[in-house]
Amino acid sequence: MTESEKWKRTALLVIDMQNDCIREDGPVRVNGGKAILPNVIEAVQVARQRGILIIWVVREHDPKGRDVELFRRHLYGDGKLGPVIKGSLGAELVEGLVIKEEDYKLVKTRFSAFFNTHLHSVLQGAGIDSLVITGVQTPDCIRQTVFDAVALDYPSLKVIVDATAAATPEIHTANILDMKNVAVTTPTLKEWSEHDA
Repeated sequence: MTESEKWKRTALLVIDMQNDCIREDGPVRVNGGKAILPNVIEAVQVARQRGILIIWVVREHDPKGRDVELFRRHLYGDGKLGPVIKGSLGAELVEGLVIKEEDYKLVKTRFSAFFNTHLHSVLQGAGIDSLVITGVQTPDCIRQTVFDAVALDYPSLKVIVDATAAATPEIHTANILDMKNVAVTTPTLKEWSEHDA
């Protein structure tokens, strides 16, 4: 398989890199999110150069919180502006990340990008069997998306270790180890960019 054919079978998932999750004043800010932003931006640039499909996985919720997890519903309704409400500034991608026409935007309302979405069908329809994962947060949306991809038998899964983040480095490292234990590859951005580890 040529490099070009390989990249056509690959998708880069950029998960939850939204203002409410990344900015200092974000109500669901991930402590390590801002630090990885330059690497996520670079991963997107590399993917564009390679012709890899970029899938922007974002949360967008109903203002009344009718579609959020039960444990978060107290953050919505009764005049409260909850996190990542559809159409809000908080739901927009953080500065430096831009969805282009050739990209694909997937809205989710739970941790996994596969849960109650059409992601698997989109990937199958595009002939994609290799996923590269970036974004936040490692123990929640990253991990659950990866484990669903494992359950769906995607043969090649990569989590770019320095383009994903959690609340603490210890939490990030523990979850990366769990994913490595199910045959997920965890290259650095440099390794993926230069050598496709």
